[in-house]
Parts: sequence; C-alpha cells; structure tokens
Amino acid sequence: MKRICLKPILLGLALLLVALPAYAQSSLWIDDLTWPEIRDAIAAGKRTAIVYVGSSEQNGPHMVIGKHNIVANALAPRIAAQLGDALIYPILPYAVTGDAIKRTGHMRFPGSVSLPPEVFFGVVRGVAQSALAAGFKVVALMGEHGGGQDEMALAAKELDAQARADGARVLFIGDLYAKSRTMMYEIFAKRGLPTDENHAGIHDTSALLDLETQGQWIRKDKISLADAKSGVQGHPQYASAEIGKIYNDMKVDLAVKQIRSLLAASR
Repeated sequence: MKRICLKPILLGLALLLVALPAYAQSSLWIDDLTWPEIRDAIAAGKRTAIVYVGSSEQNGPHMVIGKHNIVANALAPRIAAQLGDALIYPILPYAVTGDAIKRTGHMRFPGSVSLPPEVFFGVVRGVAQSALAAGFKVVALMGEHGGGQDEMALAAKELDAQARADGARVLFIGDLYAKSRTMMYEIFAKRGLPTDENHAGIHDTSALLDLETQGQWIRKDKISLADAKSGVQGHPQYASAEIGKIYNDMKVDLAVKQIRSLLAASR
C-alpha cells in the first residue's frame, strides 16, 4: 500500500492560513478586531455596518431583563453572514422604555433602564456617524424594542441625506421589529392563539425558548404569574421553541430583504 506523506500537505495548509488576511479568520463583531483589521476588512469589501439596538427592561416574572439584548446578539451575526459584506457594532443595550423620573412604562419595575428619547437619538446618531467615519458605505440601524424606533428612523433619515453626497447610505430597518410582529399575529390567528400580544407574551417568550440551551432565561415555574400587574401584556403560556424559531428566522429574513431592497431602489 502506497504511503502518503502528510508533511507537504500540512505545510501547504499552514502557508495558506498565513497568507489569508487577518480579518478573514476573525469575528464579525468589530469589538473583536483591531483597527487595522477593520480598515483592511472594509478595504476588502466589508462595506456594511450593522447597528442593532436591544433593551434592558422588565419582562414579567418569568423572563430575564436582557431578552432583547440576547436576541440581538444571536440574530445580528446571522444577518451579517447572510449579507456577506457586514460587520457588527456592539449591541446597544439601552433604549426608550419609560420615564425614569416618573417611573412610567417599564420603569415601574426594578432593573429596567431607559434613555430619554433625545439621548437615545443622539447615541444612535453618534454610532452611525462613527461607522461612516470608519469608511463603511452602508449603515443599517435596527432594533428589538418598540421604544426608539421613531428615533432610529429620524437618525437614519437625517444622516442618509448627508451620507449620499459621499456615496454612502444610512438605512432604518424597521421591518425587523414592526413587520415581524404583524406577521406573527397573523400566524397566531391561524393557529387559534390570542392576538392581543404586546410585551413578554407568546412571541417574546418563544424567541428566548428557541435560543436558550439550559433553561437559563425563562423561569417556566413563574409563567402562571404573568399578568398585567406583573408587567406582561400577552399570554406566555402558549409560547414554544418552535414558534420562537419561526419568529427569529423571520426577523433575520426581513432585515436582510429590507437592506437589499433599499439599496437596490437607490441604484
């Protein structure tokens, strides 16, 4: 039997890995990269920056505060991978969730964090401007939480008007939040499930059931306590990992399609 010498093969593979640019072996998250690696990645075609907003807010007695941040961290790499030319800025963990002084909205419950609308607008705008300054030609703003959607849309509108002069775009990807919710309500109706869902109910709870691996984010023994008084506007008892996968997949698909559609329309 003829013996195959592995040394030349292994040497060839080693040389190939050395020849690859550093960013090709690295993360899609800019926090994991050095500035020269980001510069080189942009020069090699990574033209899109994803700015994804989560939120730290109460989610009833059965679900953790970081729900939106967990989902954003899971879905952002999937969106970037499907686009093929994107890097991701750190998830913004805070959004508009109520009045911290008057303790309205989610701020009635311990652990919630809220940024005033004007502050949130300024932060999102600043991150988007930073992405443009880095050399990205497309900045896609999107968010998991309802509060702040208007501010993201306004920031995108204002910056896009300026960015076009430099051949760049700033896009608000609102379908990820609004359209996905509407589509889920249609699915609930077809399945005979409640459609009066707004917060920490079927779709939100299902999203985390799909993502968790060890029951770390959903307190199943507390679901029976979920009601309006405990901060829930929905029916988490009907949640399932299967519904969560549909919801999470839907958001990835909607985000990718809207980014591509908006860019195609401007050509």
